Amino acid sequence: MPSYAELSELLDPPTTVLLTVECQEGVVGEDSALPELAEAARSGGVLANVARLVAAAHAGGVQVVHAIAERRPDGRGASRNARLFRAAERLPVRQLTGTHAVRVAAPIEVAEEDLVVRRLHGLSPLQGTDVDPLLRNLGCRTLIVTGVSANVAVPNAVFDAVNRGYTAVVPADAIEGVPAEYTPAMIRHTLALVATVATTDEVLACLTRPRDELRRA
Repeated sequence: MPSYAELSELLDPPTTVLLTVECQEGVVGEDSALPELAEAARSGGVLANVARLVAAAHAGGVQVVHAIAERRPDGRGASRNARLFRAAERLPVRQLTGTHAVRVAAPIEVAEEDLVVRRLHGLSPLQGTDVDPLLRNLGCRTLIVTGVSANVAVPNAVFDAVNRGYTAVVPADAIEGVPAEYTPAMIRHTLALVATVATTDEVLACLTRPRDELRRA
């Protein structure tokens, strides 16, 4: 784990963005299309940790971006070149544009200044979406990646961020995948090689540090 000084240097509010990945009602909510993942995210405290990080970002002047995966009711433009996409079409809850399923899930609060980016295709919150140009326009240097799933979308987000020159910070207890034992193994053997791995509390300590300390930094 990084030291407080090392993490604080990375998490300078004007150049830091907090990304929530697929933290939407149809994925991690009570009526999820993926109940095993939703249960893991909620019962394990991951969703609550994401909400804590978002609240701290709002209070500390850190930009928040919510990445939402959805599809049109007619399926136009959706990817179909992987088993995951074809299976999603058969799920009882579908992530359809304009429905409750694609709203950011409670207890995460969406502020007026937040950016919500919706994608109709692919696996990554960054590739082929507005997220990367928005980050550049915001002056982002460090991207905090949170949400689901540790199986697919989260590692995609981390790899794409690193490939585009951003420094990725991953609060290990603010991402979730299934089965339960997979996430810590993936963090240790994969994400830790390319991202700075911390805990929610460690990131919160940096986001909520006194403003006079920020000025000295």
